[in-house]
Amino acid sequence: MIDSHTHLAFCDPPDTELVAAAVAAGVERILTVGTDGVTCRAALVAAEDFPQVYAAVGRHPNSAAGFDDADLAELKALAAHEKCVAIGETGLDLYRDFAPRADQERAFLAQIDLARETGLPLVIHTRAAEDDTLAILESRARGVRVILHCFSMPDRIGDCVAHPDWWISFAGNVTYPAAAPLREAALRVPSERLLVETDAPYLSPQPVRGKPNQPANVVHTAQALAIERRVPYDELEATLADSAARAFAW
Repeated sequence: MIDSHTHLAFCDPPDTELVAAAVAAGVERILTVGTDGVTCRAALVAAEDFPQVYAAVGRHPNSAAGFDDADLAELKALAAHEKCVAIGETGLDLYRDFAPRADQERAFLAQIDLARETGLPLVIHTRAAEDDTLAILESRARGVRVILHCFSMPDRIGDCVAHPDWWISFAGNVTYPAAAPLREAALRVPSERLLVETDAPYLSPQPVRGKPNQPANVVHTAQALAIERRVPYDELEATLADSAARAFAW
């Protein structure tokens, strides 16, 4: 099993405990995602420390205030690390007022260009900005592999799966009783572009809801999707591993 998006730096247990628990649960690879300079560097350290861990480096839209050429230069340097396999997460977040929209857009566009320059996939965060996020991707990210992290716009699933180089990643919220539209959307994702994630320490899946999330819990989300898609868990596990390998080229 693959956890295609987590934040080890934000989880309380030490990385050693988190990785050991994930391995015990059958998780073979973990992508830990940086959101600013500090957490990007921490992600790369974790990737150096554990063979199961890989890193994504980026500037989250909520951390994009004042994004400038120096920030971009830092990301370029970090992205050169041999265990960096993605750029992001980046995108637009108009739900929280942590960064001006103009700064978010500047950081977003710069990271699209960086993904193209490096040949790495682009990890997308969008909240309360779906139309604008998709419009930017469609106009500026042609030819870039895109991972729609924590997919949360089931009414746009048709538009998303129409792009053969976009992957759709589902987090623990797809397991919630009220998330029937998300589960229906998951049925429409081609197997070769389906991913699962924890987004730990957030969005714990239903069996452990109310507790801090961790990479080991990605198996709960995968089990729920296997039931929804009516395939054996082992078959979905292999499908997800192949999909992640194509997305991240690891």
